[in-house]
Order: sequence, then structure tokens, then C-alpha cells
Amino acid sequence: MLDSYQKNYDAIVIGCGHAGVEACLALARLGHKTLAVTLSLDAIAFMACNPAIGGTAKGHLVREIDALGGQMGLSADNNLLQIRMLNMGKGAAVQSLRGQADKTLYHHYMKNIMETTPNLDILQGEVAEILTKNGAVYGITTTLGQTFYADSIVVATGVYLNAHIIIGDNVTKTGPNGFSRATKLTDSLINLDIPTRRFKTGTPARVDKNTINFDVMQVQKGDDNIYPFSFMTKGNIPNKEVCYLTYTTQKTKDIIMANIDRSPLYNGSIHSIGPRYCPSIEDKVMRFADKERHQIFIEPESSLTNEMYVQGMSSSMPFDVQLEMYKSVIGLEKVKIMRFAYAIEYDCIDSLCLTPYLMVKHIKGLFLAGQLNGSSGYEEAAAQGLIAGINASLYLKKKQPLVLTRDSSYIGVLIDDLVTKGTNEPYRMMTARAEHRLLLRQENADRRLTPIGREVGLVDDNRWQEYTKKIQTIDKISDILDKTLPPKEYKDFFEKIGESVPNNALSYKDMLKRAAITYDMLMQNFDELKDLDKRCFEEVATTVKYEGYLNKQYSIIADINKLENKTLPQDIDYYQIKGLRIEARQKLDKIKPLNLGQASRISGVSPADITVLLVYLSKAGK
Repeated sequence: MLDSYQKNYDAIVIGCGHAGVEACLALARLGHKTLAVTLSLDAIAFMACNPAIGGTAKGHLVREIDALGGQMGLSADNNLLQIRMLNMGKGAAVQSLRGQADKTLYHHYMKNIMETTPNLDILQGEVAEILTKNGAVYGITTTLGQTFYADSIVVATGVYLNAHIIIGDNVTKTGPNGFSRATKLTDSLINLDIPTRRFKTGTPARVDKNTINFDVMQVQKGDDNIYPFSFMTKGNIPNKEVCYLTYTTQKTKDIIMANIDRSPLYNGSIHSIGPRYCPSIEDKVMRFADKERHQIFIEPESSLTNEMYVQGMSSSMPFDVQLEMYKSVIGLEKVKIMRFAYAIEYDCIDSLCLTPYLMVKHIKGLFLAGQLNGSSGYEEAAAQGLIAGINASLYLKKKQPLVLTRDSSYIGVLIDDLVTKGTNEPYRMMTARAEHRLLLRQENADRRLTPIGREVGLVDDNRWQEYTKKIQTIDKISDILDKTLPPKEYKDFFEKIGESVPNNALSYKDMLKRAAITYDMLMQNFDELKDLDKRCFEEVATTVKYEGYLNKQYSIIADINKLENKTLPQDIDYYQIKGLRIEARQKLDKIKPLNLGQASRISGVSPADITVLLVYLSKAGK
């Protein structure tokens, strides 16, 4: 009932997916009376696609969310079925955590967190309109005719705006997994002059575990003794389930080729743009026609269901083709499909209309986050939701917004890419997008971001105490590793591992700089190192090993920061600046970058244009 809720709030969050959850928790924890409005209470933090947290680059995002005081990492650690470290054979910069989560338990865990958080009210309903006056938000109305007022609003609607599900020629006007869609809010965004577009994503079928022949598949076990997502989780995450690797066959390819004219992707039924880095199985077969087979991973959805997720076989093919197609995969010959694969089309916005702190440029107090901004993935959504929530709080407090830089975090890269470069397809975070990725390792996310979270107010005393304890431990280990040893004290160790023995004294750090020597070796062979904290030792060792590369990165960043520190006034008339090319004027006027650094990353703005802007600022005395 309406009168069970107050009409006036500090903040309102629209949507309670992964972005919305982080946004409303941040706002409530920062002391703001917050209303969360969601289409369905049963869809809170729901994993409509793969119930997995992390992955390449995505694992970095989760650890950064945690380091800032967000919720995703803790919730994942408490509901994982399996955890693995990806890219272990590669350098520290690209190693990423990935956990298979229990879809059902994760949803209930997050829902309970929200229900028990002070300052947070939750309402099931559909928002019809965002209310504004004099270029600022002041509230919302729902389709039931309710009105709620707030000076700050975060919109995090995911893939629900005018969504419809596509399976062959069957189109159902619904959100993911059969949840209700939102039909009114897009019109409100358009009326507010927020540019919208249409994107697409998809999901594979869910199949009955009891009808799978696991004996012909490769077992994919989790890793033991891998640190968890959250810096606050003690110990290691137990692996409760295994995943499986299998492959498509020539028959799979033949079935798809014979029915490609029935694919909505190829017969013109789907017009929207889908994710390049997560293509459907029919797209993979058509694009990589010379490939004989494709990897397929069979992964559990929950300990409470027999449904298994068939990763790698996203599709929008008709149901009869899907039945043939799935049965052609090794081990799935007798499989029963419990939920058919589908494509989903939805409305989202052009992220170039946003500031680097995720507020709509021309509407004060209105923040947008998650897949609504054109990104894909739970982790990308949660990261944006957290930053949007923090900045909505700072806006209410009349404080300067938080803008994470590209050299501080993957979150900074993600948001900068969205608001500076924009995206013409669902944006997915990858390590290759981060030019400073050697600095942005997942194990040092707390050193990069926890002080920022503390300053904002999201890092509580308990987390801060744990963080300061870790920093003290790292400093202590670093001091110990500075100790020098004469050749006679390390001679046996060097000979044991086949290293030539120098004639001079060496510190432990000197030893670590050798490619053949790892921190594990030192811990096992030198008594004074055996009892050191292993994870802290690993972090120090990584810094030592890559010291030369890191110093080069710091030098580059120092040069870049000279541009980042050159503020561009938001009232500049770029069309009046002589020397700027027409394209640069158009792009600069549209995006209105905050500084020269951001301007330099805009597509269509050349180094010559940046020089013109430098001259302009110099003449203006700025």
C-alpha cells in the first residue's frame, strides 16, 4: 500500500539487477533514505544468463567493487559452487578469478541483504515517468499512479526496457527468463532528450542434468587454495561442483547450415546489434566456417536444480532446430531441454550523453548505470551501479563527484570508454582495453581503491582495520626482502634450481628479479621466509619482478596526467575555437570532456586538435 511507504526520499533507484543493487546499497549505507523500485522482487540480482561471477578482466572488476566497499564479491564468495583462476600460465596482469555461482542462492542472499539494510525500502512496481523541473529530477510516478519524490535518481533497468524474447519466428513481449518487461520508461527517457538505441543479447538452453553423458566429457575442476573475490573473506572457497568441457560436431555445423534461413539473426528478423565477443552458435559457425568444432562448457546453475547451463551455445533458432542442434553435441545425444535458448532485444541509451561520473549531462541528479548504458555483463553493471550510487550520494551532499581514472582501476577504464568513446555494441570489459593493466592487477585492488572507499564512507571500520593490517604486513615483508645474503648463504639454493652462483651478496629482491625464481621457491628454501603471509608475499614479489615495467608505466601516467589536470570549462563554445577541425568541434561539443586527457581519447579528436586546445587554454589563462 502506498501509505506503507513515505512519499519523500533522498534517492530512488529504478531497477534491482546487479547495477541497481549496488547503487541502492551504496546510497543506503551512506545514510540516505532510499527507495528501490523493481519490476519483480523475484528478479533481484538475478542471473539471467550464465550464473558465473568474474572471468577475464571481469574478476578484476569484482575485486575493485569489493575494495570500494561494494557487495558483489562478498555475495559471490558466500554462494559459489566452484572457483578458478583463469590464465594461470600467463602474467599476473591478466590472471582473473572466475566463480560458478549458485543462481538461486545468490538471488536470495542479495535480496536478504537489501531487506535487512537500514535506510532502504523496496517496492515491486513499474516506473512510468521520471519527473524533472528546471533541468533537475525531483521524483517518479509508477504505472499504479503512485508518486515518490527524491532529489537524486539512479536508473538501472538492465535489459527490461521494451524487451522481447525471440525463438525462431516466435516473439514474446517479455523480459529475460519470463519476467515482466518495462513498457513506459523508454518514452520518459526520450521525452527527457536522452538518446536511445536498440541492442540484443542472448542465452543458451538449460538442459536436464540427468540426460547428459558426462563420461565422454572432460572434467573441469575448480582450484584449491585460490584467494576469494572479497578481501574480507577468510580462508579459501571450497569447490562443491565440477564443470565439463565438450565439443560441437560436424553434424552440429550441418544442422545450423541447413537451417540458417530460419535463424532470426540471418533472415532479417533481428535488426538490433548484439555482442561481438559472445556470439551465438549459429554466428560462430557462419563466421568461422573453416572451424571443425567449437568448445562447449556444461555448468551447474544451482545446487537446488538439475538445470545445466550450456555455455557456448547461445541461439535464437526455432525450438525444433535447437533440439537437433543440442543433441549433436558430444555427450548431449539424449539431452532434454528444460528451457530453450533465446535472443532478447531491449532499449538502452547512448552513453555519450553521460558525464564521467554517470550523471546525465543536461539533467542534474539523474544517474544511469548498467546495461542501460550499453554494457554487457553482471560485473560491468555492478561496477557502474556502485559508482552511480556513490555519485548520487555525493550530489546530495553537494560534494565533488568521484571519477576513477584509467590508471586507477578497470572501473575507470569501463566508464571512460562508455562516456568518452561510446559503444555501438554491448560493451564487454577485457584486459586488452586497459593500457595500464600491469598496474591494475586483481590482488592489489584494495591498495588502489580501499582508501578511496574509506574517504567516500563505504569502507567501514572493520574493513579498514583489515586493510591497514595488510599494508603493515606488506611493508614488513618488503623490509625483510631487502636483506642481503652473502654467496655462501644462497649457494646451495642456486645450485639446486640450476642457477649460476654470483660472487656478490644478493638481497631476496635481487633473487626475485631472476625469471627462474619465484616467491614460492624462496619460502620453501629460506627459514626466515617460511612463516610469512603467502598472499602478501606474492603481492610484494609481483611488484619486485615487474619493477622495471611498472616504473615505465608510472612515467607514462605522469605524462598523461599533465593532460588530465588541464580542466576544460563546460561552457566552451568549440565552434568558435579557430584551428579545430569540423569533426573535432562536433565531437567535443557533443561529449563536453572534463579535461584534455578525456578530450584526447575521443574518436575524431587528433593530437593537432589537442594542441589547439592547449593554446586556447593558455591564452585564456587556464
